[in-house]
Parts: sequence; C-alpha cells; structure tokens
Amino acid sequence: MRILLVKPKPQLATIHALHRFQLLEPIELGYLAAVVPAGHDVRVLDLRFSRFPFVTFERTLRRFRPDLVGLTGYTHEAAIVKRLARDAKTSGATVVVGGHHATVAAEDFDIPQIDAIVRGEGCKPFGEIVRNLARGERLDGIEGVLTPGSISPQSLSALPPFPDPADMPPPRHDLWDARRYFSVWPAEEAKSFQRLFVPASMVRTSFGCRMHCTFCIVPKIFNGHHRPRPAASVADEIAALPTEHVYFCDDENFIDADFAHELAGELEARNVRKRYFAWTRATTVNRHPDLFTRWRALGLDAAFLGFEFPSDEQLRRSKKGSTVAENARAHDALRRQGIAVHAAFMLLPEFDESDFAKLRCYVADMPPAQFSFTVCTPSPGTDDYEAMKPNIWTDRAYELHDCMHPLTPTRLPLREFSRLYALQIREAATRNPRRASRRPVHPLEMLRVIAAESRYAGAYADLYRDYPQELWTRSS
Repeated sequence: MRILLVKPKPQLATIHALHRFQLLEPIELGYLAAVVPAGHDVRVLDLRFSRFPFVTFERTLRRFRPDLVGLTGYTHEAAIVKRLARDAKTSGATVVVGGHHATVAAEDFDIPQIDAIVRGEGCKPFGEIVRNLARGERLDGIEGVLTPGSISPQSLSALPPFPDPADMPPPRHDLWDARRYFSVWPAEEAKSFQRLFVPASMVRTSFGCRMHCTFCIVPKIFNGHHRPRPAASVADEIAALPTEHVYFCDDENFIDADFAHELAGELEARNVRKRYFAWTRATTVNRHPDLFTRWRALGLDAAFLGFEFPSDEQLRRSKKGSTVAENARAHDALRRQGIAVHAAFMLLPEFDESDFAKLRCYVADMPPAQFSFTVCTPSPGTDDYEAMKPNIWTDRAYELHDCMHPLTPTRLPLREFSRLYALQIREAATRNPRRASRRPVHPLEMLRVIAAESRYAGAYADLYRDYPQELWTRSS
C-alpha cells in the first residue's frame, strides 16, 4: 500500500509567529511510520512548510495516490484535519485520524469521511490498521480505535490504552530533512557568535506524568502514571540522530530520577556528546541537584520550568505542587550550574491592569531567563474544561484552543487584554540570558531574532482580531 502521513498547517497567527522561533519535527508521524510492515511505501507530508497547504495536499493526493492517509492534529487544528479528511476521502483513500484532539474529543471527528479514530498512543493500533487493510479486513474491533457508529459515552469515558514503552519502536527520523527543523537555543553561558537558531531533533524518553495539575489532561489519560522507555533504546536513538541538538518532548524528563540517571549512564557508556533541552519541574530540580549536575556534564543546556503564576495562592489553586520560593530556588540552582531556564507563565482571563503590572514587575526582578506566556486554558477532557464550558464566549472554542486565546470573557476589553499581553512579551524578551551576557551575535541571526520578536509580539497585539468584532470591546 501507499501510505501518506500528514502534519497539518495551523491557521492562527500566534502559532505561525511561534514557528519563527521553533519548528520541530513531526515525530508522532515518525512513530507511526516505524510500525508499518516492510513492503509498504510510507511518506510524510509536513504542510507547515507550504504556503498553500490545501493545494499542496490535493496535488500530493493526485501524484502519490495513497491507499491510506493518516492525519494528526491538536485541538486548534481539528477543523483543518476534518477538511483534509474530506479531500482525502474524495481521492478514495482510507482516512485515519489520531493525535491529541482525537484522544480527548474523539466525537468531534465522527464524520463520514473519517474511517477510524485512534485514541492514545497510536503505534500499536496503527500497525493493526495497516495489516487489516492489507488483508482486506475491517477496522472495527481494534483496541484503541473507534469507527463510525462505535462512538458512545462509554467508549469516550474509557481511558485510552497505552502500550508497554518497551514495545514502542524508535521513530523514523529518515522520512524528513532534519536540517529544516530548528529551535532558538537558550544558553546561560553562550560563547561569542554562538548560533541562536540550530537544527534540532526531537526525542521522547517517556510518557505520562504523576502530577495532578487541574488544567492538564496528561495525568487523566495516563491515570497518573509515568512510564519511561528502556534507557538503552533511548540512548541508541540519540546516538544515531543526525543533529547535535536534542529537544526532549516528554511531559517531564526527570520526574523519575532513577530512570534519568540510568539514561545518563547509557549515554556516558556510549560517549554520546549532544546538546539537550528538557522539560522539568522546580520541585524535581530542588530534590535532585546531583541529577542536573550529571546532565549538565552530558550537555544539558536549558530546562523548561512551568512557573505558571507569581503567587502561592494561584499555584495552590491549580494544584501545581510548588511555591514561588521553590520556583526561585530551582531557577537559581540551574543557573549556577550553567543551565539556562525557560520560564513559562500563564495569564488568566480575569487579569486586570494591576495583574499585568504585577507580572511584569515580577519578571523584571527575576534573574535572566527565556520567557513564554500562555493563557490558562484547560484541555478538553479535564474537569476544569467541563466547568469552563458554560462560560465559553465564542463558538470557535476548538479553533482558538492554542492556549494563547482566552476562551472565557476577559475582565479587560479584549483589545486591551491583547495589548497588555503583547507588552508582557516585549518586556520579557529583554531578560533573555543571551542579551544579559552581551555576547556578540552574528548580525544575520540578530536580524532574524528581531524580525521574529516583532512578528511574535504583533500576533499577540492583534489576537483580538480572531474573535467576532462584537467581542473586541467587551469585558466581563
């Protein structure tokens, strides 16, 4: 069979602006391709590179004539995925949809043009789908797969199945040009003219999370479990990557300290020398300083920390499990080891001018870091999202669910909320460790950063334009 795996291009300007700083591999499609039995022709189509994605998709359908089209997407891409599914079905292909939105809101994909919806980890179900189609068999009855007519409240409430991580194959990174995927790379101790934008490969060492943040779907769909892959397999995958820089895409890389030490040992035994960016938590950093010392020696350049809020009350409300003091202690501990921090904060729709001012002052007083700001937006499937539903003020809730668009009425007029959001981003950009160190940067890269920052802040200043005009000046 001819199998086409597709990564959609999002529509929102906020996501396009983010891609100026970071465009990462479609690793989820690499995992699917890895389970396809030998003898089938598998291709990956990343529509994020296309100026006219639907035209590119239709042209690919005509030329490649796939028997099976696999689509993935986040919640804000659901409408795009459904349009692609309609085009693919017109070509005569079997259409399978998976990914985050299919897992948390499968009923949204219950349309005639979609033949199967995969919930949870897609490797095992997709492999069975390919084998069934090759044998001319039906797709119903496969664990983790919903077919038209099989969607019910019971099937949606059941936790999606997750395989033993040891059974997951390493993803196929050979199906795309690794040089096209990059990330702006934080560095606490950057050298003069060290590159800002670097080719980066993605690696997943585990899935799940033990924490219970109320806005996050991960603890719910994984039932509070964290499950690592075999360390030796991960180390082999990292050693074989074509790029020097590795972006870990785990929900929390170091929450299992024993596994993190085991993986470090496997990398040390292979003498693997790479640069790493990882996601972690302040509490993990504070509990296991020796772990980060070891990983810094291995090449850990930066760590993503979810600071979320500047007050203990807000952190308690979201069950984050840390305090402002613990966040500050972790930030200091990482910097002293030469590990840059990406500090992530969340805004609330109920923020007024004073809340924005407090957050700007808080950030201005922090040590240098790379900063990002999202709007606290619970994932579909969480109790927080169900509680929020009656107050959602737009009928485009899924299309705007990028964690940057407020889905409930803002206390400030939406246009003013957008202006202060953009101001927050512009002021925080001056706190980047690269700028604080005043190390020389290549002029072309500096121009690229300036252009990216302008586009990024501009997308947030115009964020209100993604809503009906009658909401622009409305406030709660």
